[in-house]
Amino acid sequence: MKQHLTILQINDLHGYMEPHPELVRSGEGDRFQTLGGLARIATAVAQVRAETEGATLLLDNGDTFHGTYVAVQSKGEAMVPLMNALAPEAMTVHWEFAYGPSQVQRLAHQLTYPILAINCYRNEGGLFFEPYRMIDKGGLRVAIIGIACNIVDKTMPPAFSEGLHFTLGRDELPSWITHVREHEEADLVVVLSHLGFPQDVKLASEVGGIDVLVSGHTHNRMESPVIENGAIIFQSGCHGSFLGRLDLEIEDGGITAHRHRLIVIDERFAPDPEVEEQVDAAMAPHRAMLSEVVGHTGHPLSRYQSLHCSMDDLLLDAIASAAGTGIAFSNGWRYGAPVPPGPITLNDLWNMIPTNPPVETVELTGAEIRTMLEENLERTFSANPYEQMGGYVKRCRGVRLYAKIENPPGSRVDRLFVLDAPVDPEGIYTVAFVTAQGVPRQFGRNRKAVGMHAIDALQQYLQHAAAQARDAPSVIAV
Repeated sequence: MKQHLTILQINDLHGYMEPHPELVRSGEGDRFQTLGGLARIATAVAQVRAETEGATLLLDNGDTFHGTYVAVQSKGEAMVPLMNALAPEAMTVHWEFAYGPSQVQRLAHQLTYPILAINCYRNEGGLFFEPYRMIDKGGLRVAIIGIACNIVDKTMPPAFSEGLHFTLGRDELPSWITHVREHEEADLVVVLSHLGFPQDVKLASEVGGIDVLVSGHTHNRMESPVIENGAIIFQSGCHGSFLGRLDLEIEDGGITAHRHRLIVIDERFAPDPEVEEQVDAAMAPHRAMLSEVVGHTGHPLSRYQSLHCSMDDLLLDAIASAAGTGIAFSNGWRYGAPVPPGPITLNDLWNMIPTNPPVETVELTGAEIRTMLEENLERTFSANPYEQMGGYVKRCRGVRLYAKIENPPGSRVDRLFVLDAPVDPEGIYTVAFVTAQGVPRQFGRNRKAVGMHAIDALQQYLQHAAAQARDAPSVIAV
């Protein structure tokens, strides 16, 4: 007998409750379109559930409760009723740990669905979350096995993982698959992962018995899935701009056919009234402040390029200006909705850097800058996907790097210039940065806070740019 199951995916929402500008690429070039919004997503999900007569699983890959002003100021709690209204079957986690393990646990207790992870352990022993959930849908017993992002205790601030440690999940997964097959009588095994697409493809190549691997973390906007070792792998962009849909046909204990679609969350989906009311309630106390125009840009600001992007050029210029340096570094974050040419609002700034860290300076030798960049390139482009533990390439100002990405670790930097001169290995350079991901703590000396946080630095920089534009009308503010 043929059976049918639909899997819907939302990944890397990053706290985006409302429709927002999104960069859409085509053969004719990039354009902006207003996409996303939880009220629209609720409508899309309800339509699919009705169409499939309930034989639908909605899965959330995490990076859900962090990334916008309202999400971060409430430590994720403003989003709890909204996500409960969507009623996913399960989620896993990553940036949720920015609030610390105790707050993650608090959020988990407020959710009506479980957080799953086979690879997040208490240091004193035992799993921090449930490892899997069994769901009966469409006459099938489906096992959902969670894998959290494994870099939380490796490349992120120590407070994120206090009292916890994370593994890759590779060694544990085969035994959990065996358990749900043999003891829970699972007809279908779905792995819900936040390791990242390259990592997930490698994982599926090494671990048999996965029917579907729902992937997150790397913001891949996949138009079609990848099949690896029998596992169907897909991922669906970021910021709630898209939903992934996978329709499965199952017969005699195996998947006999599948169809995948990347659903664009646009104006075709009328907002769900109840969810829209909840979003408005969450946003209302902050809407006036976040709508304040703080600057203008003459070109698009985005964060969708691996090597270099305009949004972080603005951030680096601002923190360098605040610190009085010519050199600046920040992390290669993936999240942050793009900003079209025109006004820049305070909401845009909070989307760029929602943690609003202090601007700091540190003294680095030229040799340290080279080593730091080599390590970052390895964490971004390692030939072994499991060693890819960053976001995009570290963002740099005042540094010109020529690299051979295909080279082995430690040998990727081909030419390096600092302040337009060849780097002096023994020279001392004062640099500005934000967060230990911008300049890790093992590098440099004389770390100092400059007395300003990132949002204030951005506002000050934009005000100065606006004043220059007034004085010289041919100058574009940013």
